[in-house]
Amino acid sequence: MIIIFASAIGRFPIGGNAWSDLQYLLGLRALGHDIFYLEECGSKSWVYNWETEQITTELEYPKNYLKNCLEPLGFKDKWIYRTDEHSVGMEIDNLSDICSQADLMIIRGSPLSVWRDEYGWPQRRIYIDADPGFTQINIANGNSELVQTIEHCDRLFTIGQRIGAEDCLIPTKGRHWLKTLPPVALPYWPVIEDNDTTYFSSIMQWHSYQEVVYEGVTYGNKDKEFLKFIDIPQLTKQQFRIALSGGFPDELSQYGWEVIPGWIASFTPESYQKFVQASRAEFGVAKQGYVATKGGWFSDRSVCYLASGRPILVQDTGLSDWLPIGEGILTFRDQKEVVKGVEAINADYERHQHAARRLAEEYFDSDKVLSSLLEAAMN
Repeated sequence: MIIIFASAIGRFPIGGNAWSDLQYLLGLRALGHDIFYLEECGSKSWVYNWETEQITTELEYPKNYLKNCLEPLGFKDKWIYRTDEHSVGMEIDNLSDICSQADLMIIRGSPLSVWRDEYGWPQRRIYIDADPGFTQINIANGNSELVQTIEHCDRLFTIGQRIGAEDCLIPTKGRHWLKTLPPVALPYWPVIEDNDTTYFSSIMQWHSYQEVVYEGVTYGNKDKEFLKFIDIPQLTKQQFRIALSGGFPDELSQYGWEVIPGWIASFTPESYQKFVQASRAEFGVAKQGYVATKGGWFSDRSVCYLASGRPILVQDTGLSDWLPIGEGILTFRDQKEVVKGVEAINADYERHQHAARRLAEEYFDSDKVLSSLLEAAMN
């Protein structure tokens, strides 16, 4: 099939965000499909330049970031970054030809800032929700770009595995959300045979975007949850490292965290991968909205740890409903469960390493995840 994949690598130039999309691009190509990347900015491009710490509306910065992410992996002449008046990458006429021939357009995470006639030409269009709870609340609250995008889609997918469950607080408003999982392109994420790694690590944004309110309840970011676990390094001998952006609370280092600027540790796909694979395990705190809604969210970052043979210790969002917990993947709800999880992983590290990779292969292998996604999208 000819597939157009639309997302926001250039507008959020950070390695983890890039990898969350690269898993799809690489995985779909491995299945034999012809893949093109589209980034639609609408009237103007607004990108935060991490190096100058300023917003830029010039296309040079996102162009270079996209080029460096995509072209070494074989996507030369297969991407476009566009605004109303300008574009970089492939020519607009080429994109129009591809849209007229495409079997499928996949829009992941970020809605299209503007809907153009040619985006309606592919045979099918689907939207993949990467932010369960926040996405549906923004739709319910009338977010115009999001509503416009999903109304042009034939199928809606979500990585929230518990949407529709009796105790899940995510509003669906009559829309049917099909379940999918964050994929990992396993050949690009090999097991790292290094048992001498020291740190349990986190890569996170302290406060990534505005809180959302639905029916009088506020759903927030990681800053609200992380404070519950801020003194964890003082409760165990385990060392913790955090690559942090979106805020830099000075008190974290006072509690025993080794804190490094998130954009430096994970600016490129390569540096992000190096950071993950140099870790002993992942320690993951979820956004407060994910925990409160009980939506079964699972991180596209965690699948990278698992594929690398790195166990994960992550905050529970309802994972035990659909994932085997206890080997390779451990969850926590409070500080005592964090400490127990750390002790369990360190007591039999090799067993948890092998289990981590096995779970990546069984649940998140892009061949399996994307084959199922395409079958549901086209039927």
